[in-house]
Amino acid sequence: MVDLPTVLVLWGALVALSLVLLLRDLRRNNPEIHGLMKAVWVLTVAYSGPLGLAGFYWSGRKQIPRDDLWRRAFRSVAHCYSGCGLGEIVGLTVTVGLLGLSTVWVTAVTFACAYVMGFALTIGPLMQGGEPFAEALRDTLWSETASIAVMEIVAIGVDLALAGSAGPASALFWASLAVSLTCGLAAAYPVNVLLIRFGIKEGMHSPKAHAAH
Repeated sequence: MVDLPTVLVLWGALVALSLVLLLRDLRRNNPEIHGLMKAVWVLTVAYSGPLGLAGFYWSGRKQIPRDDLWRRAFRSVAHCYSGCGLGEIVGLTVTVGLLGLSTVWVTAVTFACAYVMGFALTIGPLMQGGEPFAEALRDTLWSETASIAVMEIVAIGVDLALAGSAGPASALFWASLAVSLTCGLAAAYPVNVLLIRFGIKEGMHSPKAHAAH
């Protein structure tokens, strides 16, 4: 039976290969994709490896055969996922690895970090587009709260269930983090479909629209 550290090394190799393929495609075939979405796809693939790469090929390239609600929702959830995942990694590493806090504090701090990072990736572009901070904050709260809440409830819950009190020195900590992040992405995807379907969230523009400009 393959032990967990070996599985983690193999997963790391898959993630590295997926990132190489992503960056190659962005450079050669999709240079029109702007900087923020490039960062979104890099983080999505870093968290979820070949699954994130498959999502990029399905919804994030200008070469997709057509755009629709399902692809818009995946771009939207990937945008949310990139910030929230970073916040979750920071929150868990600090609260479990450095501070050794109780489960209640781990959950609360990690949830807060994910919310801050997820909101920042939405508020920033809105303010760059000319919205005042108060308006950008209100729009972000309205459009992103449900998606982030579902993503983090699932992701943090799965991580705590799998890893328990394991710290960053343990392979279990990183393996459960990889699994939990992807579970959070999967859980939040249908939420984004519904948010866009009912006009609560606009969804990310088609990569073909960027290419056209």
